[in-house]
Amino acid sequence: MKKLTFGALMILTVTATASAAMAQDAAAGKSSFNKCLACHAIGEGAKNKVGPELNGLDGRKSGTAPDYNYSDANKNSGITWNEAQFKEYIKDPKAKIPGTKMAFAGIKNENEINNLWSYVSQFDKDGKIKQ
Repeated sequence: MKKLTFGALMILTVTATASAAMAQDAAAGKSSFNKCLACHAIGEGAKNKVGPELNGLDGRKSGTAPDYNYSDANKNSGITWNEAQFKEYIKDPKAKIPGTKMAFAGIKNENEINNLWSYVSQFDKDGKIKQ
């Protein structure tokens, strides 16, 4: 019985620690998103700006945010956004999608990229945080 209780306690501890780490990553990612705010919006009520709103980015095809005038390069990139695609893109947008209108040099710090993805990917297409 003691082994079972200890095992359950360990699972709960690991789960709580992982959840806390994810929350910290998203919080740090929110801070990093300040670099994006001039051009992009996210969350409830987000609208397109110079760049498209980013709600529901995880799983969305590039060039498909409603009412945004994308470059042909984005529309024809064939990218479906996911963690790997985003992380490669955000390092150097013009290298990933030559001809994109995104005029951003990119983020090189891996930790910052991970945190930013943690923040951006938590929003569903309606701008609500996924449960």
